[in-house]
Amino acid sequence: MAGDVRRRMVLSALTLIAERGVQGTSIADLLERSGAPRGSVYHHFPGGKDEIVAAAMDYMATDGRVPLHALRGSDVPGIVTGFINLWRGVLTRSEFAAGCATAGVTVSGESESARAAARKVFELWIADLTELLEAAGVDPSKAADFAWMLFASTEGALVFARAEHSMRALDLVEQQLLSLGATLV
Repeated sequence: MAGDVRRRMVLSALTLIAERGVQGTSIADLLERSGAPRGSVYHHFPGGKDEIVAAAMDYMATDGRVPLHALRGSDVPGIVTGFINLWRGVLTRSEFAAGCATAGVTVSGESESARAAARKVFELWIADLTELLEAAGVDPSKAADFAWMLFASTEGALVFARAEHSMRALDLVEQQLLSLGATLV
């Protein structure tokens, strides 16, 4: 039961950070979104907001990578489309209100430790994408660069998608990356 409350709080923090950034996420909003009682913050996160942000980034570095791992065995087009579809899902479920929580910590993190945790998440996700691409037949000397391109392009497209309330930017990025990816195998 207590673990469920903590998990709900972490997932709620991720959603709020993805929508509003760290500075726009209050403890009161987190409690309301998660349905957790006020004492839960002090019980599960005695370090306050910084500890909640750290737990959110820890989730993204562990359980948050499960959708990437589900792309194992995909070819390059499957990896590109699968990765972009992860973000289409975030946009659709949030009605274009949420983007990437890790990016939210990067641009609005209130401490160097929060930004360092976000960097670690990006590094892990890039490593996962690189491994997926190598397994799909991309030359190791090109896989990491393509993984970076895939992730960076998608992050930029998320910003445009949220601003426009449209998948247009993601669609364009996907088309270009599919074309580029076809030259790698």
